[in-house]
Amino acid sequence: MPEPWILAIDLGTGGAKTGAVSLRGEILGCAPARAIHTEYLPGGGAVQDPDSWWDAVRAGVRATLDSGGVDARELAGVGITGQWGSTVPVGRDGQAVGPCMLWADTRGGPFAARAMGGRLSLFGYSPGNLVRWMQITGGAPSPHGADPLGHELYLRNREPQTYERTATLLEPLDYLGLRLTGRIVATPASMVLSWLTDNRPNAKPAYVRELVSRSGRDPNRLPPVLATGSVIGDVLPEVAAALGVPSVPVVAGIPDLHAAYLGSGAVAPFETHVTISTTAWIACAVPFKRTDVLHQMASVPGVVPHSYLVANNHETAGLCLQWLRDALTAGGYDEMCAAAAEVPAGSGGVMFTPWLNGERTPVDDRTLRAAFLNLSINTGRAHMIRAVMEGVAFNARWLLDAVEKFVRRPIPSLRILGGGAQSSMWCQIHADVLGRRIERVADPMYAGVHGAGLFAAMCLGKIALEDVPDLVRITDTYEPDPAARAVYEPMYLEFKRFYGALHGSYARLNR
Repeated sequence: MPEPWILAIDLGTGGAKTGAVSLRGEILGCAPARAIHTEYLPGGGAVQDPDSWWDAVRAGVRATLDSGGVDARELAGVGITGQWGSTVPVGRDGQAVGPCMLWADTRGGPFAARAMGGRLSLFGYSPGNLVRWMQITGGAPSPHGADPLGHELYLRNREPQTYERTATLLEPLDYLGLRLTGRIVATPASMVLSWLTDNRPNAKPAYVRELVSRSGRDPNRLPPVLATGSVIGDVLPEVAAALGVPSVPVVAGIPDLHAAYLGSGAVAPFETHVTISTTAWIACAVPFKRTDVLHQMASVPGVVPHSYLVANNHETAGLCLQWLRDALTAGGYDEMCAAAAEVPAGSGGVMFTPWLNGERTPVDDRTLRAAFLNLSINTGRAHMIRAVMEGVAFNARWLLDAVEKFVRRPIPSLRILGGGAQSSMWCQIHADVLGRRIERVADPMYAGVHGAGLFAAMCLGKIALEDVPDLVRITDTYEPDPAARAVYEPMYLEFKRFYGALHGSYARLNR
């Protein structure tokens, strides 16, 4: 029998996924992920074509409808999630007037450093800026330029023609909302990494004029702000006709962090998930607003009022395996995992630091780079593949140590999701390196799609947050193996020492 469903769109850095999520929490159908090209430019640039996102979304919607699992007439609404901390310059006609500057684009670093710093600086911030931002938002724009402040200042100073044509600067989530509804809006959730809204309990969804002024952002180029979870509007009739769906409500988009939180099913305070996607993070809901400037970690507004999620990020995780495949090896993901499985824990002593594009948490160091260490004449391709997988897990352990200090309690288990969680071996490596029980959700590749669908259903009054745990299935559990732990523990201690030993060299090489 046909049943109501939510169209969920997940715009990741590496690709776009679409799917149909029932109000029972079942994924009724998914379109294969469609790869999106990132162009890396001299000087720290990283850009994507917003039109390619829309092309991927349209193709994904058609594929979801063609899967046979849903009836278009039963569509109840649209949910959106994906990458954040990126910037689309949009003209007065609602069309992009230039490429999207991604969260990894650091070209605005010199301008952001001047805006946020001063004669006396702490962690790159003047004391006045640091105090005011911590009080009001719990975070602050990066002095390294890898966020919307750096992007706007770069466009203003280095691409003035594009900037002059720009009426609004939008996050990718809000850009997709615009393409669907014709309405330019944002929410405190989508604007978190601009750090311009008041994130204190009971605050209204609005920009803080003082922070806009301090940052140097143009208030006229900021989108209007609605409450997180608001319905933007209905799908435009012409867009609905092109997609082959009815004109239904579209819920304002949420970052992939928030969708992963829901898609993990671990929604009670301090229940934790780890995501292994292009990037990686470890997060949980917490009942407090707190900031750890030293480790670049903060609690940010969650999916319901008066709630917070721990926010942090590893710049490259699953991307490391993709890089290895493209740069050094042949074969697909499954073949690489099979090769790595032939090598015992520890990769014959070979280690890998997964810092291909610098690091954000637990150290904010943009000059860090990746490295293989302890290679020998006996090192083979399989050793290097496994070392990359283990290196991502060692980085997660480094982050877990910081998260446990942040939440001030041990974390006994973690839900795992994201493309990297498709590999049972990678899940087991995480259990062994982290020394924690790892629980894998069903369809981990589409956990973001699942979370976006659940969020839209919540906002449309179809389900409540309390229903979510029963709507997420756990398919596999991985317990730490004592023998592997004995191998990994001393290697982890060496991994932490690598940062202290190498960061000075990287700083000199990559100024």
